[in-house]
Amino acid sequence: MQQTVHVALDTRAYDVVIGPGLLAEAGERIAPLLRRKRVAVVSDANVAALHLETLRAGLARAGIDMVSLELPPGESTKSWPQFERTVEWLLAQKVERNDVVIAFGGGVIGDLVGFAAAVLRRGVRFVQIPTSLLAQVDSSVGGKTGINAPQGKNLIGAFHQPSLVLADTEVLGTLTARDFLAGYGEVVKYGLLGDADFFDWLETQGPALAAGDMAARVEAVTRSVQMKADIVVRDETEQGDRALLNLGHTFCHALEAATGYSDRLFHGEGVAIGCALAFELSSRLGLCSQEDPSRVRAHLRDMGMKTDLADISGDLPSAQALLELMGQDKKVVDGQLRFILARGIGQAFVTADVPAQSVLDVLEDALAVR
Repeated sequence: MQQTVHVALDTRAYDVVIGPGLLAEAGERIAPLLRRKRVAVVSDANVAALHLETLRAGLARAGIDMVSLELPPGESTKSWPQFERTVEWLLAQKVERNDVVIAFGGGVIGDLVGFAAAVLRRGVRFVQIPTSLLAQVDSSVGGKTGINAPQGKNLIGAFHQPSLVLADTEVLGTLTARDFLAGYGEVVKYGLLGDADFFDWLETQGPALAAGDMAARVEAVTRSVQMKADIVVRDETEQGDRALLNLGHTFCHALEAATGYSDRLFHGEGVAIGCALAFELSSRLGLCSQEDPSRVRAHLRDMGMKTDLADISGDLPSAQALLELMGQDKKVVDGQLRFILARGIGQAFVTADVPAQSVLDVLEDALAVR
């Protein structure tokens, strides 16, 4: 059942292996990368409690010793203090330039550890072992690493490609329903931005996927990773096409900042709401039919996901304040905010030609129904 997607980036090429049972095989898959049979693993407390010993056993089968650091779970870990702690721990472990660091966790761990690997001794290799659906289909692939700043999300970081990604779909069985569905927000994004057939497939297979059907999970992760890999190969450092992967993220990042990067809104939940808002804005601008945003919302609701600002608990700032938060987004170029909009499902494109008043109108209407 295992699948492999090759990310063909010349000297930085690597494989993404997807399927059940990969933690047990971690040693034999990572061993070819090693000069000495020792790795440094960084995880979070939740993932470590569930899976660290399975990984240790998988590495030990190939004679690989493992040292590990556990960080606190949650988005607040993507910060200077935990980044500094990680880098200093890696130095204390005497990690050398020819060694391999393993990021073992969700997107927070992958982003932070990848960034630490990028700057440690001016760059050491790292392996991503993503344990959340969101990380398996998105953040573990493509080399974006970083941490958050008070001014916004992912504003400090570097492009640093992994040497290997092992996406063990069995691990997804230990996610809470909310965590799994948050990751599903990124899966849906791939169908919405460039593959209408995949969105059709998700409309029929989404419930089985959520219920734990392993074949459906492997298929969904593989198709998502393949689409991301194709885009990353065309545009590694986001000069053009790669910005399409940010469908829903301009709204999402403003909402995450507005909710303090807290458990009020998980990243994937913000992406789902952001995709719905992006299609609503596209429809109002006459770019796509009115049926498209309705179809997007209907599928998200059928999956039990957050779809609107009304689904976010607690107070939110005004539409104007949310628009100002968008101004900190990394997609601002020459002071102008770029949006990813759509001419239909599977037909996303990047544009800076969006009237601010149209965005305000969408946000104000969404806030009015809270």
